[in-house]
Amino acid sequence: MNHEPQRHFHEELDNVKVRLLTMSGEAESALGLAIEALLTRSPEKAQQVIDNDHAIDALEVELEEQCIGLLALQQPMARDLRMLTSALKIANDLERVGDHAVNIAESATRLTEARPITPEPEIVEMARLTRLMLADAIEAFIRGDAAAGREICRRDDAVDALHRSIFRMMLKQMMEDPGMIETGMELFGVSRNLERVADLATNVAEDVVFLVEGKTIKHHAEDRGEPAA
Repeated sequence: MNHEPQRHFHEELDNVKVRLLTMSGEAESALGLAIEALLTRSPEKAQQVIDNDHAIDALEVELEEQCIGLLALQQPMARDLRMLTSALKIANDLERVGDHAVNIAESATRLTEARPITPEPEIVEMARLTRLMLADAIEAFIRGDAAAGREICRRDDAVDALHRSIFRMMLKQMMEDPGMIETGMELFGVSRNLERVADLATNVAEDVVFLVEGKTIKHHAEDRGEPAA
C-alpha cells in the first residue's frame, strides 16, 4: 500500500499549524506594539502597527487558500476535517486581532495630540491578560489540549470585569471634567478593542475543544466548565 499521499497530507497539516503560529506571533506583536505606542505616546510605533497590518492580512489569505485546497483535494474526515475547518476560523480571528491592534494604534496616535494623561493601570493589565490568552489558546490548539481550552475560556471573565471597571472610571472622570471627554473616549475605545481581542482568543479556545472532542461549547457555560446561569 502506498502511504505517500497520506504522509504528504499530514505534512501539509503540520504546515498549516506552523503558519497559524506565525500568524499568531504577528498578531500578538502588533497588539503589544500598539499598547507600547499608547504607553510611550509614540506615533512612530503606532504607524508601524498600521503599516504592518498587510502582513497579517496576507497570512490569512495564504492559510485560507491552503486549507480550502486540502479540503477540496483530500476530503478529510473526523479530526483532520475539524482541524482544517477550525484553522480557517482561527485565521480569520487572528486577522481581526490585527485589526483591533490597528484600532488601538490609531487611538494612540490621536492621544499623542491630546492632553497628557497616564493610561489607567487596568488597561495595562487588560493588555497583559489578553495577549496571554491569545498565546495560550494557539498553543492549546497546536497541542490539542481541550482542558487548556476550557481554562482559557474562563479567563475571559477577568478581562470583561476590567473592561466594565474602565468604563465606570472613564465615565466618572468625564462627568467631573468635560475636558477629559475626548481622552476618556479614546481610552475606553482601547479597552473595548482589548475586550474584543479576548473574545477572539476565547473563540480559538472553543475551537480547541471542538478539534479534540468534536463538541461545540459556544454558548454552553456548563461545557466550558462554568456554572450555568
